Amino acid sequence: MKTVCVYCGSSFGNNPVYSEVARELGQTLAERQIELIYGGGRVGLMGVVADAVLAAGGRVQGVIPQALADREVAHHGLTQLHIVQSMHDRKSMMADLSEGFIALPGGIGTLEELFEIWTWAQLGIHSRPIGLLNIAGYFDRLLEFLTHAMREAFLKPAHHQAAVVSASVADLLEQMQQSPPVNVGKWLDQDQR
Repeated sequence: MKTVCVYCGSSFGNNPVYSEVARELGQTLAERQIELIYGGGRVGLMGVVADAVLAAGGRVQGVIPQALADREVAHHGLTQLHIVQSMHDRKSMMADLSEGFIALPGGIGTLEELFEIWTWAQLGIHSRPIGLLNIAGYFDRLLEFLTHAMREAFLKPAHHQAAVVSASVADLLEQMQQSPPVNVGKWLDQDQR
């Protein structure tokens, strides 16, 4: 992977470890010469990851809608900042620029971005690796729910496992490098029509 898209909160959260690991991720990406693609903000975990990549001599491309740039949340110290018209344009460009995707703790925006890119993998739109950096067990309950969805036959095991999970930056990146693409049909009940 030469580029990785990171989805994460525009807030810091209430546990300092979120920022610590976000900083570690940024430093590690720069050390491995992996360019960061992200939402272009200077606030919250978004800003922490971007600043860490830049401080370690790495490259960062941000993609932000004009409306958010107008609210002065755009990070103007990036290698490249793309200002687009809409959130749809933002997500599309971030996906186009990225060879892998990582989610850090965040709110509904982070989850929406994660689930969209995970759905695209499920539908065969892309076969790039997806990772959840499960800092301090942040995603534990989400993963429990997805296991429930799988048991209730709304999610195939292969699609459940399409995203790799780790609490360690190095381990997550290694798993993503070795992650085979998902190559099974989405529909569980084709024979039940």
